[in-house]
Amino acid sequence: MMRTLHAIPVIDVRDGGPVAHALRRTAQAQAVRDASLGWLPAGRFLAGVGDPLARWWLRRSGSPYVSDIDAIAGAVRGRGTWLLHGAYLFGCTALVDGGRDGPRLRRTLDWPFPGLGRLAEVAHLAGNAGDFLSVTWPGFTGVLTAVAPGRFAAAINQAPMRRRTRAARLRWIDYAINPVRALTRCQGQPPDHLLRQAFETCATFDAVRHLLQTAPVARPVLFTLIGLRPGEHVVIERDETTARTIEGETAVANAWHAPRRGWEPRVCGVGAPEENNRRRRAAMAAWVGRDDDVFGWARPPVINAFTRLTVELCAASGTLRAAGWEADGSGSAQRVTDVLALGRG
Repeated sequence: MMRTLHAIPVIDVRDGGPVAHALRRTAQAQAVRDASLGWLPAGRFLAGVGDPLARWWLRRSGSPYVSDIDAIAGAVRGRGTWLLHGAYLFGCTALVDGGRDGPRLRRTLDWPFPGLGRLAEVAHLAGNAGDFLSVTWPGFTGVLTAVAPGRFAAAINQAPMRRRTRAARLRWIDYAINPVRALTRCQGQPPDHLLRQAFETCATFDAVRHLLQTAPVARPVLFTLIGLRPGEHVVIERDETTARTIEGETAVANAWHAPRRGWEPRVCGVGAPEENNRRRRAAMAAWVGRDDDVFGWARPPVINAFTRLTVELCAASGTLRAAGWEADGSGSAQRVTDVLALGRG
């Protein structure tokens, strides 16, 4: 039976931003929240407990976008909006390299919440530095994957997890400790809020690179960033106050470029953390310099049961291509949307 592929909507909210996006697409914002809470064990209960904690933490973070979340929480009925803005459960695989049109960024976003591939949208946003296109969901205030044509493109990968224990059976202790540490030692804004600020305020590759390297962040994060000219592609590895920048054509998953004691890579798909990340990076690195079919690189192990988005970006040509994915029931994922193609690339 032929599957029905949905189109990814492009919503012009240059006037009003993410709040206007949520207000115009309230039913979809509700569906995103309900799908996400439905995956979490006792999601409704956690929303009741987690909303006040997430609100308290985000207000302490110094983010300029807390009022946006407050407005969205008031517009989308029910609990969970604040909790999901504090969630940080996604993995990714990405590649920055040079293509025929200029530097490019190719990435997956792997998030366990079912429905996010089907519900993905592109928001046309604007800031003081100009317009940009964000692959996102109605009701979400931050930026995870976006392109500013004629300026730069960037995306977020989740960084490795701090490990205070060593045995695999004790990993749950670190899963519990790390959020508590983030709640009690807030030193900067969430990485997705910092990336939105970069798109709104930075006019050049050098400016956004400097901001992402130096601004305090609340959690460790991996930023992939491309500019307009040959060689303008970097991966910026951040913990809360320090940065390491990897120059050149680079594949990145959810591990540090150079292993660091006390950190464990995040897993997307199957296998031990280190091996899982090695296989995903190797699979993406094989596509350096290749201008093959759109999303030809989107195959296992890069694609896995948690894959919700594949995206290709080029700021020099203004190109954005995106597709939504959902689990296929056999340990991988299948595309559930048409391929959205914007720009001249």
